Amino acid sequence: MADKTRRDQGEQGKRPSPTGFPTWIIVLMILFPLLLIPLWGAQQGEAVTYSEFKTLLAAHKVDSLLVSPRRITGRLTVAGLDSLLGPARAGALAKASRGEKSVSFNSTRVDDDTLVEQLQAAKVSYAGDVDSSVLPSLLGWLLPIGLLLFLWRNLMRGGGGPTGVMAIGKSQAKLFVEKSIDVTFNDVAGIDEARADLMEIVDFLKNPERYRRLGGKIPKGVLLVGAPGTGKTLLAKALAGEAQVPFLSLSGSDFVEMFVGVGAARVRDLFVQAQSQAPSIIFIDELDALGRARSAASTIGGHEEREQTLNQLLAEMDGFDSRSGVIILAATNRPEILDPALLRPGRFDRKVALDRPDVRGREQILRVHTRKVKLAPEVDLPGIAARTPGFVGADLANLVNEAALAAARQDKAAVEPVDFENAIDRVIAGLERRSRVISEKEKTIVAYHEAGHAIVAERRPTADRVSRISVIPRGIGALGYTRQQPTEDRYLLTHTELLERLDVLLGGRVAEEVVFGDVSTGAHDDLQRATDLAREMVTRYGMSDALGLAAFERPSRALYLDVPTAGATEYSEETARTIDAEIRRLLAESHDRVLATLEGERDPLERVARILMSREVIDRQEFVAVLAGDSMPQPPAPAPAPTSTPAPPLPARTAPVTAGVG
Repeated sequence: MADKTRRDQGEQGKRPSPTGFPTWIIVLMILFPLLLIPLWGAQQGEAVTYSEFKTLLAAHKVDSLLVSPRRITGRLTVAGLDSLLGPARAGALAKASRGEKSVSFNSTRVDDDTLVEQLQAAKVSYAGDVDSSVLPSLLGWLLPIGLLLFLWRNLMRGGGGPTGVMAIGKSQAKLFVEKSIDVTFNDVAGIDEARADLMEIVDFLKNPERYRRLGGKIPKGVLLVGAPGTGKTLLAKALAGEAQVPFLSLSGSDFVEMFVGVGAARVRDLFVQAQSQAPSIIFIDELDALGRARSAASTIGGHEEREQTLNQLLAEMDGFDSRSGVIILAATNRPEILDPALLRPGRFDRKVALDRPDVRGREQILRVHTRKVKLAPEVDLPGIAARTPGFVGADLANLVNEAALAAARQDKAAVEPVDFENAIDRVIAGLERRSRVISEKEKTIVAYHEAGHAIVAERRPTADRVSRISVIPRGIGALGYTRQQPTEDRYLLTHTELLERLDVLLGGRVAEEVVFGDVSTGAHDDLQRATDLAREMVTRYGMSDALGLAAFERPSRALYLDVPTAGATEYSEETARTIDAEIRRLLAESHDRVLATLEGERDPLERVARILMSREVIDRQEFVAVLAGDSMPQPPAPAPAPTSTPAPPLPARTAPVTAGVG
């Protein structure tokens, strides 16, 4: 029965229109009378103007006239027309006569009260005629009928198709049958726990009796939760591909329409479709667009309509029998705003969290996305995975694509490690902008700024190692950046490690102080990040002796995500002053530590900055060699800006950034 239903679904586009008339017949009924207009209105004979007709009438050259309210037709004698109409016109009429003495003519009549008297005076044979009304009558009947049939067909086509006014209450879900889904769990990597959790759903759809014999019930709903790009939609498609069942996919916004009641109607129709295709899977992407928590206050307009749609969804999820084989799958990256009624057992019974992949998961994802990419033998995928902490599946897919495009632009036979390095820089910091013209003074400031970040990071035992330093402008406002490579994935940070991260963030600012005796606006992003880190240490992590073991702010990050949300503050003004004082203390102490480090590392700072000014990019091997004092080509660098005349601050939009720090 389910196979027959799906065959009917596939043949839906071949059904005739609800009117019983094919479209081409309706169009022909409208166009056929219009095509007859020029033929119907055409008159036999040569066309002459009314003034020519009056001239010919006065010369007794016309006869056998048929006079109607609009036209005059008859015969005219072609002999002797040269003096009346001119040689050219007379010749044309003579040619039309084909050797005969007379030729038929027609002329458009004008309002002339003396015409009958002139005809009688000229003793011309004439008769009256009535204009035909057949064509106007025909058009008056056929055009409205054809137009009504055309509109009726388009209004009613919603009963069998996805468009039309009458289809507005129909579900907008896209149906993917078994053969059209080519994604399986082999295409999903880096989220092994989530994949294993969904394999039970697949097993139930394939072998339902295995669970029913013991009284078990499959979960009605499965909610996929994770940051954008972690593979929620891909995992849903893989579930349908493995289960080999129809897959109805739509977004939460597909239920929203300008007409009242449409959303609820579409929800009802969606579940009717799913039950007719059972066993099947309903997938609602971006569930938060539909399932946002309802407000206790009265709402009007679109909010009330959305709540009615949500109420219908809740009713349908309670109503359909779990034994029917219909499973509803939903994905969201904002679970904290969903209505609690959606999340209770009996609706979305199971919640699957998709976290950012660890280094092993990133390596697996890279292997999936490089299956069809020709890699050079020296490409080290585990090394690339280690250099991309925090990347999700979508980021890694973009990384592989950027590397392949970079290799193709240079006509390489395979993608090389340098292509991946450049792709990482492009994804993290943006596109290189070598065309941007910056002065030597600004380039010098940026070089010392980035050298300060790098040296402080290298001199802190727990800080991530520096992998690349660049003073090439990238993106919109970045004039340079320092990229660090974590030695391992970290989920906990100690007090000492956080303090050393503060030091690295302030390394660029302090380097400008040491070298130039002045500071620029280039450190504004570093200062913002350092302040945020110090505030979290004081208010969230209890790392302040003055405030003790207390958390003064709720988490400022949404559950499962790195999306900022409004954090609540629940402390007195005196405590707020203490918090501010502790933040200033942490930053001041970090500044003093970094200042002592860079003053003791002045020679390495100079060497790294000069290499940056000449070569623009330094990788880790070169950086380690420079710190060790090994001989490297070092062209003389421009002299730093004199401390007696401070350089003007750089605009905020050209501020250097550090990538991978903190």
